[in-house]
Amino acid sequence: MPQVSLYIDKETLEKITQLARKNSISVSRWVGENLRRLMRDDYPDDFWTVFGAIDDDAFHRPDELSFASDSKREKL
Repeated sequence: MPQVSLYIDKETLEKITQLARKNSISVSRWVGENLRRLMRDDYPDDFWTVFGAIDDDAFHRPDELSFASDSKREKL
């Protein structure tokens, strides 16, 4: 299996180590799983190029609501 060397600061390594321990896996496996998760193709390649491209009067931003119409909340 190929290997990769990472150069990261001590604080980041400590956080990764804690998260790996919490999940009962090795640091190497934790890093690998999270890299794979970040590289997933959830959307088609051109998804963000068409975002907001619809020019239709039915799509409009609603008027902003006033905080005066907000419900009363219990103070903590």
